[in-house]
Amino acid sequence: MPIQTVEPQRLYRQIAEQLRQLMASGEFAVGSRLPAERDLAVQLGVSRPSVREALIALEVEGMIEVRTGSGIYVKNATALKRPMANKASDTPAEWGPLEVMSARILVESEVAALAAQHAQKKDLKAMRDGLQQMKREAARNQMPRQGDEAFHDAIAQACGNSVLLDTVQRFWVARNGPLFARLGDYFEHPASWQAAIAEHQAVLDAIEAGDASAARKAMQKHLKQAHKRYSASWRRAPAR
Repeated sequence: MPIQTVEPQRLYRQIAEQLRQLMASGEFAVGSRLPAERDLAVQLGVSRPSVREALIALEVEGMIEVRTGSGIYVKNATALKRPMANKASDTPAEWGPLEVMSARILVESEVAALAAQHAQKKDLKAMRDGLQQMKREAARNQMPRQGDEAFHDAIAQACGNSVLLDTVQRFWVARNGPLFARLGDYFEHPASWQAAIAEHQAVLDAIEAGDASAARKAMQKHLKQAHKRYSASWRRAPAR
């Protein structure tokens, strides 16, 4: 047998594939409820965020169903027979959402600090415009995603480093991907939008004041809160 090429695979995809095989073998029968997220993490020896990313990937592929307040159930046998798509994909759209959030905490906090030092009038205007767009979208009962992206892009544009700008923009390619979108369906709602808008205002205030330390702390606080919102118990997700 010839040596086969080894394909790299993200951790959440490895977890998803193992769960898929268990479902396909009948270990978890169609219609049955999977173990709780915490229990799966212990049994697999991985973090809960990685398990959550795996479950979202399986849901996007039609293999499981998340029933808010009840649990996560094996959905149908047809989906289980299909191979999982894009196993070795390295595009931002395939990045794990919670892993992206962790990276954003590290990177964008420093980007905000640099923006506080280098932002020009046009940059500050772009940030204000992004924040106002968020408020308009939320007022229309729409997820304020476009304004959110515009706000963070304006900060990255102002930081004065093209590599960091490219990095932040790649984060947003991931943010607009199917895994992030599905996770947002559960954990983004009007109350979370208003919290995010207030957090963005604190970041903007610090950058406008030219206070790099305050901008760093405000961005770090915002992204940690965002990560916390996405990591909340499924039972706290609003009914859809």
